[in-house]
Amino acid sequence: MVLMEAGAALLTGLAAGFVAGRRLRAQCPESAENAGEAAVRRLLIRTFNDPAYHLLNNITIPVDEGTTQIDHILLSRYGVFVIETKHYSGWIFANQDGRTWTQVKYRYKSKFQNPLRQNYKHVQVVKSLLHFIPPEHIHSLVVFTGDGVFKTERPAGVVPLTELEAAIRWRNQPIMDENRLQFCIGRIEFYRFYISGVTDAEHQAYLNRKYGDPLARVEQA
Repeated sequence: MVLMEAGAALLTGLAAGFVAGRRLRAQCPESAENAGEAAVRRLLIRTFNDPAYHLLNNITIPVDEGTTQIDHILLSRYGVFVIETKHYSGWIFANQDGRTWTQVKYRYKSKFQNPLRQNYKHVQVVKSLLHFIPPEHIHSLVVFTGDGVFKTERPAGVVPLTELEAAIRWRNQPIMDENRLQFCIGRIEFYRFYISGVTDAEHQAYLNRKYGDPLARVEQA
C-alpha cells in the first residue's frame, strides 16, 4: 500500500511538472536562442509535429556539480534525440576524438570544444533521467547551421541542418507507446529548471567556477 501511494505521488508530481513546465515555457521569451538554435527549433517543429514526437528546447537540468544545458531534446515513440547546435561560418577542422576543434575565418583561427564530447555529457544526463529506456535508443546528434564548411572528414554523429530530418526519420521502429512517451516528457519537465535569465546566469556562473574566465576558455557546456 505504501509503495502504491508513493508511486501515485510520483506520477502526480511528474504530471504536475509537465503541465507547469508547458505553461511556463509558453510565457517565457526565446531571446536566449542563437540563430542556429532557432533554425533547428523551427525545422523540428515543422517536420515533427504529430503526436508521436514532442520537442523540448533550452533545457537546464541540475547535476551533481552544478547544471548542464541542452539545446534540444526530441522525444518520440521511435527514440530520444539529444541535439547540440553549433552555428559557425568559415572552415571547420574536426577530429572525432579531439578535445577541441578549430574554426578558421579569413586570417583568424579559434578553437572550440568538441561538440561530440560536449553532447556526450548531455546524453548521459538524459539516460540517467530516462533510465527505463534502453540506452541504445537515446541518440546524440550535433547539428551545424550557418555556412561553415568542414575541411576535414565530418565526424559521425554530426549533420548539417539540411540532413537533420533524415538523421531522425530513419529510426522508424516504435520503441515505446504513447503512455510511456508522455511519462518521459513529464519526467524531464519535472526535473528541468524554468527558463529565465536567472537560469542562464546560474549556469554561466557554474561554468565560470569550473572553467575560469569565459574570455580565456574554450566554449563549454
